Amino acid sequence: MNIVIRSEGADRATYRSAAYRVIWRWHFYAGLFCLPFVFVLTITGAIYLFKPQIDAFLDRPYDQLTLSGAPRSLDEQVAAAQAAMPDARLTGIELRADPRDAARVLFSKNVAAAPAEEFVNFRVLVRPDTLEILTIEDERFRPSRLAGDIHGDMLLGGPGHIALELAGAWAIVMIVTGLYLWWPRDSQSLAGILYPRLSSGRRLFWRDLHAVTGFWISFFALFLLLTALPWTTVWGKSFRYLRSLGEQAMVKQDWTTGPDEKQAQRKEGFQQAAPAPSADPHAGHHGHHGGAMPVGRPPLGFDKAAATAAGLGLADPVTIAPPAAGKPNWVVKSTTQNRPLRRTVELDPTSFETLRESGFFSAPLIDRLFGIGIAAHEGQLFGWLNQLLGLLTAIGYLLLVVSSAVMWWRRRPRGALGAPPALSPEPRLAPLVLGLVVALAVFLPTLGLSLLFVLAIEQIIRRFLPGARGWLGLRPI
Repeated sequence: MNIVIRSEGADRATYRSAAYRVIWRWHFYAGLFCLPFVFVLTITGAIYLFKPQIDAFLDRPYDQLTLSGAPRSLDEQVAAAQAAMPDARLTGIELRADPRDAARVLFSKNVAAAPAEEFVNFRVLVRPDTLEILTIEDERFRPSRLAGDIHGDMLLGGPGHIALELAGAWAIVMIVTGLYLWWPRDSQSLAGILYPRLSSGRRLFWRDLHAVTGFWISFFALFLLLTALPWTTVWGKSFRYLRSLGEQAMVKQDWTTGPDEKQAQRKEGFQQAAPAPSADPHAGHHGHHGGAMPVGRPPLGFDKAAATAAGLGLADPVTIAPPAAGKPNWVVKSTTQNRPLRRTVELDPTSFETLRESGFFSAPLIDRLFGIGIAAHEGQLFGWLNQLLGLLTAIGYLLLVVSSAVMWWRRRPRGALGAPPALSPEPRLAPLVLGLVVALAVFLPTLGLSLLFVLAIEQIIRRFLPGARGWLGLRPI
């Protein structure tokens, strides 16, 4: 890629034309690089949009069971689950609105994994009347969780996470440059601009399908890409570091930045799931929590905590976590994906009265803004309409992928890979668009570094590799 710097006396039109060709190449390169990533992200993202519905559908066999007697207490259900996983640490139970539903008891376990240890979450489903263990689920293999993991790092860990961050940055460039290339110039009709021309041959059809689809989904696509930034490794961690300047400690967020931090969070949850110490040597015998509690015996009090939680008006799903190391109180928490509705309430371990409450409303303003964006990104901010918009955006993305591949194949220069030659009768504002991309490169470190790398490689090819220069469709220096 070659950014043309106009010397004194250079013709302004020539300069704008050169800038326009650069934009065309950036759009082409961005699309070529992003194509496989966009394909994976749209498929997995569309699945994850409907996580609540998918999870509820898969859990149907364990809901509204025909019971042979009255449901047993939550304490008994938790104890039965713990007996089924004696080597795992209890992290809580998910409250169910219908007492006929199987109990969902949550555990964390350290499992052997290459190259290091891995902390995994499990769900034990217990029949409420007989305390029969219906199933033990490894959370890693739930379809919605698997789709989310692929969406986050393509199951490649840190390298995959950074690759997706890079693809997201270039996707922003692709959309910005695509909007500029789409912008109508001296058009006498809205055909090919706001709707495709269906009777003008295949070439125009694929061009219109690509351009029109890109226009209609551009705002939503940019929104999804920008609201994904808090999860990224480079940008996300840099942002957290900057906002922590002047603070006593690193600011804690309601989201993770990268798979390493997610695994560290699970490890912390595993460690904190150990029973809290108690000064009462008989605590394990009369219903209190404590270090004297026999191994594998969970604390009592889930029923009392559930009775208090019922009057808190928390958004589903709601979990109850027992006292643990470093956390002496019972914790009732809404884990809804609609983050503005999230609340956490701590209960006194003896009286089970509310001690304190925190949540979205008490978070810093920037966290609340990001939380709203993340909830919308996941399709959970404003119900089914949010999911529908996300699904239509994903379908539009897939149309862009298919149409761009078809156009490239049909229009590619013979014996070359490079972008097809593109001319504009009046390439106005091209330097401004280049400046906008440079500003994005400063804002997005992965984009900036990769852009410098590509520019350097392109200069080397122009000077020293004429064969590759011709294959890429570059002009000699």
